[in-house]
Amino acid sequence: MRSASRTPDPHLAAMELLGQRWMLRVIWELEPGPLGFLELRRRMGNCSSSMLSVRMQRLQEADVVLKKSDKSYELTTAGRELAVALKPLWQWSERWGTKLERAVDDNG
Repeated sequence: MRSASRTPDPHLAAMELLGQRWMLRVIWELEPGPLGFLELRRRMGNCSSSMLSVRMQRLQEADVVLKKSDKSYELTTAGRELAVALKPLWQWSERWGTKLERAVDDNG
């Protein structure tokens, strides 16, 4: 299995992985429970199937997401810990979301 990061520093590797477009959204969507690819794709809005496939592969390589035998995806133990760690960010975004929405353009 190839490394999910180009850096040996775990802090930078985490930021590099999670900074890729759609990564945090996947974790957000899988946090409540497993989803099949088609349902996950539907919830992801304008993320293409090919892009989602690449992102899911990267998250599997990082042991954040597991593809189950029924072809659904779920967060691993590491992924669930990550979701817990992200909760303060999600709470912050709820408080400041209106200003954030204005700062993010359609490409962002």
